[in-house]
Order: sequence, then structure tokens, then C-alpha cells
Amino acid sequence: MTDRSKVIFDNKIPKKAVRKAEKSKRKFARKFGDDSGANYAVKLIKNECLTEPLGVYDIRVNEGESDIPFDTEKGIIVGNIRMGFGHYRISMAMASAAHALGYTPYWMDLNSYPDTTCTKIIGAQNDLYSMGSRLSQKSKLFNKMYWEPLNYEGFRQLTYNSGDQKNAELMAPVFKNIPKDIPVIGTHVWPAQAALHAGMKYVVNAIPDNWPMALHFAEGSVHTVQTHQAYMGYRILNGMAKDKVLGPMPADSLVYTGHYIDHELAANIEEDCDKRIARKKEGKPMRLLLTIGGAGAQRELFAAVIKHLMPQIKQNKVVLYVNVGDYQKAWKEICKKVSELKKIGVTHFNDWKDTNDFAQKAIDGDVTGVHAFCHENIFEAVYCTNLLMRSCDVLLTKPSELAFYPLPKLFLKRIGGHEKWGAIHSAEMGDGTLECEDLAHTIQMVDLFINESDILIQMCEQIKANKKLGLYDGAYRAVELAFAQKNKK
Repeated sequence: MTDRSKVIFDNKIPKKAVRKAEKSKRKFARKFGDDSGANYAVKLIKNECLTEPLGVYDIRVNEGESDIPFDTEKGIIVGNIRMGFGHYRISMAMASAAHALGYTPYWMDLNSYPDTTCTKIIGAQNDLYSMGSRLSQKSKLFNKMYWEPLNYEGFRQLTYNSGDQKNAELMAPVFKNIPKDIPVIGTHVWPAQAALHAGMKYVVNAIPDNWPMALHFAEGSVHTVQTHQAYMGYRILNGMAKDKVLGPMPADSLVYTGHYIDHELAANIEEDCDKRIARKKEGKPMRLLLTIGGAGAQRELFAAVIKHLMPQIKQNKVVLYVNVGDYQKAWKEICKKVSELKKIGVTHFNDWKDTNDFAQKAIDGDVTGVHAFCHENIFEAVYCTNLLMRSCDVLLTKPSELAFYPLPKLFLKRIGGHEKWGAIHSAEMGDGTLECEDLAHTIQMVDLFINESDILIQMCEQIKANKKLGLYDGAYRAVELAFAQKNKK
């Protein structure tokens, strides 16, 4: 097996960095064990939330044998991790596209097998990242001196990928008993790297960000990107060894696909945008959707925005959807800061049928007041936002994976430095605002959307134009690429 920590796209990694990578692997092995000799059984089970709408089956590891056989002709694995909500959301888009194209999506979350070294490593990393995300919102000094540089330049360096590649060798055992000729789409680099180390033959590595970072390399896979800017940056490994010019990626290792969007959203773009325009012209209340990410950050900003909106909610000028994901504590904290919320807010908590019914009726019906959503089930927590997107007018979100979705977006302050390029791309594509870097600019933008019509209508028209150009077809193309590899062989 090629040691991908020593040479990456024909670029030799400095010996010091290689030693550091090897030391990191030994450290994780000592702390979490090395189960490379394990023979984990795998089985397929229906996903309670996603089997019905998207045909998704979960791959479970070390939980006994399966009564359901793998479909080695039409099956495709969507490899992911629970690290925030972003990678789950992109995975849902891939699963949705695969289902729409007639394939069977298998959900493989490498952070959901608690007895394995793989999950122990990823869980520890996830806890650190979540803590950093929350701390960055509380401490400007921490954010400026450590968090932004790490997310912007630290993850960008080729030497960082060297360490990840070495650590990913410890994640490979979970793939041992999975048929090697089933295509894999990794929506985080670790599942893609682990799949390759395990000998999976056809791997697509779906890169999420618009800021090229070596963190996302899984050499041996076909890398996909959502923007042309990202394509150029990755192709030449721009800035990934400071000022040094590196050897480029091979052309067949990198493909521009467009945005990774769920079939249910992509197929209804024109209809949903026309309804937004009609509501605006008819003077109906503007529907705003606020979403808290998987790290649970930005609660104070949410509370401040909601407090500003309360008079207009009472006057029926605004309808508010708030999805706090699986953080019911976040809703309680927001209610403490905005006392009126508890009286007028309608809660849709841990009732998936109720959430589905509300979202479906809101597409064509009228809505008033404040509606809060919270689901302990992680799939419901993430997919809830997808359901609400179709009937909302504007999405308020940090410029992460949601920056690429086909609805008008107001961008809140980023959490990681790399996220700002999502807002830049969206503003250039005409489907989102610039990043509002403080509360005052956020309020300014909210008021513009509510009191004037030009920005919303322009965004909706541009989204429809983008649809004709195929901008939102990235998930379909990623799935097609995965099977094209298999069919070619």
C-alpha cells in the first residue's frame, strides 16, 4: 500500500512532518487502541427518518450479521461523520440524488461505531472542534489568535493532510467486510481516506468548502468541488506550502460539479421561488428561517435578531421558523433572553409527523407567528431544515454548507475563517448576501428584506437562472461520477 503521508500528488512531504504524522498515529493507537486485526461484522438496517423519503439504509458495524444483502449493482455508500450538521447535510443531498437516479444509498457514519478505534478517534476530534467553535463565539482573542488562523491557514497546509492520512489508517477496519466494488462518496475526507486505505475501489471525495485546503485531500479518489474558484485553487495546490510552488493535482483527480443539493429542493426551485415572489408582491408576512448548527454556536446572535423581530412578528409582518437542531437547551436559553417567545412560540419538538405535516402545509398555505423545531434524532434535526426551506422566504445562516442551497440567504458571521468564501461565492452567484460580520449589519439586512422587495425578487430570479445553468446539480453529478468509475473498470 502506498504511504500517502510521505508523498501527496508527487509532492514530497518534509521528513519532520512525516515523523510528526507517524507520532500522531502512534499516540491515537495508544489512547484508543489499534483494531486493524478486528473482523467487524456489518449489517444493513432501515433508517427510521430517511428510508421512506430517500431510500436510505444504515450500515451498522459490529452489531451482528445482516438479513438484508448489499446491492452490488445499484448500491452506493455515502460515507460521512457527525461533526456539526454540515457533513450530514451534504450526505443527505448525495443520498437524495442517488435515490432520484435509481440507486440505493447506504449511510455509513464513521462516528457512530462506539466500539471501534475509528469512532473513538473521530469522536475525540469532533469534541475538540465543537468546543473550539463555541469558544470562538465567546472570545474574540481566541478567535483571532487561534481559531481563524487554524481554520484558514492551518488546515490549508499540505503537511496537515500528511497527518490526517496517517491517522486514517486506523479508521480503515470498519470497511473490512463491505464489498469492495460498491462505490463510495465521502462527504468528509476521513471516510474517503479510510475507504481507500481499506481497498474500496471507487471513491469520490466530495469537498465541502469554497476555500481550498489540503485538509480535504484523499489521493486515489476523484475529488469534486462546488465552485470554479475552488477548482483552480485545488488544481495548483494554491498556498498549501506557503509561498512554495507545488506540483499540481492530475486533471482526472479533480472535477467541478456545481452545488451539492437534494433532489427534492433542486426539482422544485422554480415553483418555490415563484411562490416567494408572489408572497412578497401580495404583502404577505416574510418567512425567515434561522438554523443553529451542530456545534450549537451563535445562540446569543439568534436571540438578538429575534428580539429585534418581535414587534414585526406581532404585527404579522414576519413569520419565524427556528430550528435548534438537537439542542433543546438552546431554545430555552433563547427564550430566557427573549421572554415573549415562550408565550407566542409554537414548539414542534420530537414529533416528526407534526414537523412533516407543518412543512408540507406551509408550502401552499398561510403561516403566522413563531415556530420552533427540535429533534433528538440527529437525522430529523438536520433534515428538518431541508423540509422548511421550501416554504421559507429567507434563510439566516452562517456561510457554511448552507451557503450553496438554492434559496435567498442572509449570511450571519462565520465561525471558521474558511467559511467566508461561501458567502463570497453566494453573493457572486446572486443567491445570498454578503457576510454580516456584526449584529448591526445583520439587522440592517433583515430590515431590507422585510421592508423592500428588490433584493428578495432579484435573488429568486437569479436562482432560477442558475438552475438553468446546472449550478445546483452537483449531487447528481457526484453520484454519476462514482458509477462512471465502476462502469469504466
